[in-house]
Amino acid sequence: MTGPHALKPFLLAFPGPLRDRLVAAVLSGEKVATTGLLAEYEIEDEELPEPGERWGLIDSDGREVAVVEVTEVRVLPLGEADLRLALDEGEGYLSVAQWREAHERFWHSEEMREALGDPDFLVDDETPVVVERFHVVRD
Repeated sequence: MTGPHALKPFLLAFPGPLRDRLVAAVLSGEKVATTGLLAEYEIEDEELPEPGERWGLIDSDGREVAVVEVTEVRVLPLGEADLRLALDEGEGYLSVAQWREAHERFWHSEEMREALGDPDFLVDDETPVVVERFHVVRD
């Protein structure tokens, strides 16, 4: 889709195997939530999404593969992430500890630290995260 009415891109992770897996989980209905760092929005000078907004889900090739509608947006300290969130992320986590370990691995990755402009970036229980819940409205 192009032109003035094109949807904003809904980007999960970086292009590659992880994004492919996350996009597949959204399309299958398993993934209905995602968690990002508030710092990412601040660095990009980007507004937080609002419930009711529709975004284009983008695959690793940059194609829009579905339209998702945001249903809830919350900012909370990382330490408050709960089991419901871990399960709703649709990546097979069975505990908050598993979910957190995988997210920390991603947030502490070289790619993410580069994106944040901080080679030593670390999260802790106080780190503000943005939890978005959504559903596919069109694929």
